[in-house]
Amino acid sequence: MQPHTDHSPPSADRLILPLPDDRIQRLVLFALRRMTAHGIRDAHAANLMFNTFGIHFRRPLVLLRGFIAELARCSERRITMAPCCALRMTGDEAALVGVLAVAASNPACAARHLRGLSARDEVSAPLSLAAAFNEALADAGLPLAI
Repeated sequence: MQPHTDHSPPSADRLILPLPDDRIQRLVLFALRRMTAHGIRDAHAANLMFNTFGIHFRRPLVLLRGFIAELARCSERRITMAPCCALRMTGDEAALVGVLAVAASNPACAARHLRGLSARDEVSAPLSLAAAFNEALADAGLPLAI
């Protein structure tokens, strides 16, 4: 299942934000870009997760795949993603990383951003996967924080 994302080269006005300074945020952004562009079973994204988490890579990888698949399933609008090599990020990408970072600690804020990203009121499935992903990163000692 291919996510409902826009991978046409973003114009300069869409790449409005700098890349995150935090290493884990960059990892998540790169994995999101790879999986939305090349499918949730992308080998580069899986290898990145393996190199970061070692033998415990499956839990965060599967949860991120599920988050992307659920967001694609429920979204009513296109989510703009930049190519993997882009040195800046779109507002949608920043919102996705933010949702993944705060889903466990502030689900109301994460739900509000998911509603904006998906143009849907019902976002419980991607929200619960985002919270589980955040907890998996924290359990691995690599918390995703904003």
